Formats: sequence, C-alpha cells, structure tokens
Amino acid sequence: MPKKIRVGSRESKLAVLQSEIVINIIKNNCPDYEIELITMKTTGDKILDKTLDKVGGKGLFIKELDYALLEGDVDITVHSLKDVPMTIDERLPLSAFTKRASPYDVLVLPNGVSEIDFSKPVGSSSMRRGIQFKKLFPEAEIKSIRGNVITRLNKLDNGEYSALILAEAGLMRLGLEKRISRVFSAGEIVPAAGQGVIAIQTRKEDNFEFFKYINDADSEICSKAERAFVREFNGGCSSPIAAFAELIGDEIELIGFYAAGNISEVRKIRGNVKDAESLGVKLAYEIKRGF
Repeated sequence: MPKKIRVGSRESKLAVLQSEIVINIIKNNCPDYEIELITMKTTGDKILDKTLDKVGGKGLFIKELDYALLEGDVDITVHSLKDVPMTIDERLPLSAFTKRASPYDVLVLPNGVSEIDFSKPVGSSSMRRGIQFKKLFPEAEIKSIRGNVITRLNKLDNGEYSALILAEAGLMRLGLEKRISRVFSAGEIVPAAGQGVIAIQTRKEDNFEFFKYINDADSEICSKAERAFVREFNGGCSSPIAAFAELIGDEIELIGFYAAGNISEVRKIRGNVKDAESLGVKLAYEIKRGF
C-alpha cells in the first residue's frame, strides 16, 4: 500500500506553488508516497486592514498550520522561511530547507512606467524594506500594502502606488519576473532572514526519509546563521531587522541590519562555516553595543 503524506499550505497561489515544489521533490525521489495537498486560510491572510506589527507579526501566517500539525490533520507544512517566527514551538521543528532561490528584494513599477513617481507612495509590507529604501531614496513616501502578490500588483497598476518593493523569489515562482525593474543588492537592502528559502515543518517525533532529498545543506547553514542573528534581538519577522549569509569556501559571511528609531546600522562578519550560528549571535551583539 502507498504511504500517504498530507501537506499543509496557505491557500494563496504563491504558497501552493511553493508546496508543489516540495511535492515534486518527494514524488521524484519517493514515488511510493501518495500525497495530498491541504490548503487553509491563515489569520495573517484574513486580517488585511492592519500592518503585521500591529496584529502579531508574520507568525499569524503559520498559526493555523501549526495547529493542524499538532492535531494530526497534516503531516508536514510548507512555509516561506522568512514568514516563520524566530522562536518556534519545540514540538514542531524545521526539518528541511530547500535550495535557496533569489534572496533579494526588487523594485516593481506600474506597467509601462520606467521611473518612480515620487508624488505617490511606494508600497512595502515591512519596516525593514521601507527603512532601507528611504536611505536610497530619501524623497520617497513609504505606505503599507497588504494582500498577496497579485493583489498588490493590481493596486500598483491601478495607480494607488508609484512602485512596490517585493521579494524577487516570489515573483519568479509566479512567473512574473518581467515585472522586475531593479534588483537591490544585499548591500543596498539587506534581505529578510531566510528569504528565498522554503522550509518544511513537522512534528518532532516524525522523521520522513524524503527530508534528505528536500534539504539543501548550504541553505540550512545560511538560514540558521541569519535566524540566530535576528533571534538575538528577540525580533519577530516584522521587526526592522535583517540578515543575509553567503558561503565562501569553508567560510560564511553574514551581513546584519538593525534599526531603532531613526538610527540603523549594517555590519558584516566572516568566519568558519562550523561557527555559523554563533557568528550570527556575535554580530548581533556587536551591533547592540552601538545602540
């Protein structure tokens, strides 16, 4: 008899596409599994009239999925890693990290437009993006925007915003890479911790054989370093904190961003890959000392 795996996902188009990436890896490597995709609308998807920091942060995007895991309604859940809180339920560990897609943020302009019209606001869903964008374009007005990627693009094209700042990975997975006007380097806008990585969460007692096919060692190392940096600030995903790591040979280089009030700082650290998480903690401590 085939083994059955129930995969839990948010119901947005992007979330489903990300879940299908994981499902295809399982099917290609473990064809004896029968897989069912179970989608649900999370609290974060329902509350669209307030900014995330006012309603509990991005953890609201996984609340219902966590409950479904604990109740045994699904066997694994699939998330954009950047949406997963830095402190998670010990009963529901992150068990695999996919190979990273682009970690960078991008500028999206209305259809047919080649330059930003600063008489209209620039839409951003995070303080992290807004603060760093303002350093590049001090004349810009940043206005919160909620909803899925398609909803945001419709608001942009209808004239509500002059531009959007979005994650490149999401646009590429949706086949919307042609909408990208500019890619910001990590030196211009430090990405969110885990951006571009899809994470698999499951119950602590479960250890499925297909995790080894999903998990990318480089993604795991970099993601854990980035999350260690953010966690040291006791920061949620909506806080103006960011981290981005890259492997260079047997070393890891980590960029960290932190903002408090009108002050922000970006620093780098480099060290042995084996010390990835401790380097994240050390970099956070160095930045803290400057505040």
